[in-house]
Amino acid sequence: MSHTRIQPVMSRPGENAMFIVLGINQNQECVNTIIDFAANFSALTRSLNNRYPESHFNATLGFSRNAWDRLFPTKLIPRELVTFKEIVGPKYTAVSTPGDLLFHIRADRQALCYELGSIIQEQLQDACYSIDEVHGFRYFDGRAIIGFVDGTENPEPEIAAEYALVGDEDPHYKGGSYAFIQKYLHDMEKWRNLTDQEQEKVIGRKKFNDVELSDDVKPPTAHNVVSKAHDAEGNELKIMRANMPFSNPSKNEYGTFFIGYSRKFSTTHQMLNHMFKGSPEGHLDRLLDFSTATTGTLFFVPTVDFLDDLSTDE
Repeated sequence: MSHTRIQPVMSRPGENAMFIVLGINQNQECVNTIIDFAANFSALTRSLNNRYPESHFNATLGFSRNAWDRLFPTKLIPRELVTFKEIVGPKYTAVSTPGDLLFHIRADRQALCYELGSIIQEQLQDACYSIDEVHGFRYFDGRAIIGFVDGTENPEPEIAAEYALVGDEDPHYKGGSYAFIQKYLHDMEKWRNLTDQEQEKVIGRKKFNDVELSDDVKPPTAHNVVSKAHDAEGNELKIMRANMPFSNPSKNEYGTFFIGYSRKFSTTHQMLNHMFKGSPEGHLDRLLDFSTATTGTLFFVPTVDFLDDLSTDE
C-alpha cells in the first residue's frame, strides 16, 4: 500500500509565519492557472526547503467551499467543507468573511516566507486578488501578544494525527485537514489594566510558568474551560493550533492569528459555539471581552497526493 503524503499541518508554528488569503477572479482562465499552480505546489515548497533545510520551512495550501466548487466541480466535496456561517452570541459574534485560497507559510527565516509569498503573487496575480495577508512572529517563549503561552492545549505529537487529519470516516480525503482561521485584535489598554492574577483567571493558566489553575481558583468563564470540545461519550476532542502573534505598534494594532487544523470541522465549530454562545453551562469566554474576531473562514487542506494528481486530471 502506498504511503499517503500529507501537507505539513502538524508542524510547529515556526519563528515566522505568513498567512495569505486570496479570492479567485471570475474567468475560466484563472481556474486553469490556479490548478496548474496547485499541482506544482509541493515541488515548489520542496525546492525551497531543500535549499535551506535548517530553516524549518514549510507551507500548506487550502481551499474554501466556494473555491472547491469552482476548481473541482467534478470531485466529491470533503464531508465537512462548508462556507462558515457566523456565530452570533449574546455579546459577541464570530464573523464569517470571504476567502478562496489559504496559504500558511512557516519558517525560522522570514526571508523564506517572503520568497514563497512573492512567488505566489507573481504566478497568481492575474488569477486571484488579495483578501488578507498577516505576518506572524514568535513572541517570547511562544507566547501570545497578551503574554500567555499559546498552543498549550495541542495534542502530543504521537497522537496529533488522530485529531488533525481526516480518517476513515471520509476515505476519499483521508490525510486531509480542515483549517479554520480567525484574525483576533486585542484591546491591549483594557487588558493591561488587569492585574496578572485577573489575567490568569481570564485564561485559566499561570502567566509566568503556564501551569493550569486549580479548579477551585479557575472561574467557569476561563478561556481554557469554555473553549473545550467533547464527543458524545464525554471524551475531550482536540485540534492542532498554529496561532501566531502579529502587531503594528504604531497603529496600536495587536493581535493573534488563530489557525486550527482539525480532523473534523465540527470539533472546531463546537469550540467556537461554546466561546461565543456559551458553554453547556451557559458561560461565555471571558477572553472575548478583550479580543475581537475580525475574520472567520474555513478551508480544506487536501493531501500532497491530491495536489500532485491535479496535473494528470486535466
